[in-house]
Amino acid sequence: MDWVAFTSYIFVASFTPGPNNIMSMTNGIRVGLRKSLRFNLGVAAGFFVLMALCSYLSLALASLLPRFRLAMSLVGAAYMLFLAVKVAFSTDSAPEAASEAPSSFWAGLGLQFLNPKGIMYALTVVGNFLLPHFRSQAFLLVALVLLGFFAFISTTSWSLFGATFQRLLTRHRRPFNAAMGLLLAYCAVSAFL
Repeated sequence: MDWVAFTSYIFVASFTPGPNNIMSMTNGIRVGLRKSLRFNLGVAAGFFVLMALCSYLSLALASLLPRFRLAMSLVGAAYMLFLAVKVAFSTDSAPEAASEAPSSFWAGLGLQFLNPKGIMYALTVVGNFLLPHFRSQAFLLVALVLLGFFAFISTTSWSLFGATFQRLLTRHRRPFNAAMGLLLAYCAVSAFL
């Protein structure tokens, strides 16, 4: 296995903007780092489950995915567009108004199954890097735990950024929300490019 390609892909795919990272940063701004951790743990757990499903059901997915890909992409894109509109037009000016933010563990976990970037990431890692080179159940389990942990590190970094620059970003909330909404909309559209 080409470890440089593997680690480069994981790093770039994990830390570039996508639904997980944008929502994590938004939560960091709205509720702070500590309260964002519930969402980030949900992302990590959901990502672990998604990776496990891709690993252990890869043969079934390979034959079924083409049939369901369009439906999965449409549902995921619709959800991301919903989040984009919610973020772009949010007018909350105080972190206390953050009770509406999708910052729960279950929101983070559920997002993984509607996130085209996460699904494609999981399929790429499993199909190109893990299964062609490693068949050991123990290795796969360790790799999945490490990838879930890396998802947690990535989203927590984005939450930390949001929490650190909370005052600045709150002061410029409207243009920031518009930019984050546009990035989420781009993520939704990119599922079809």
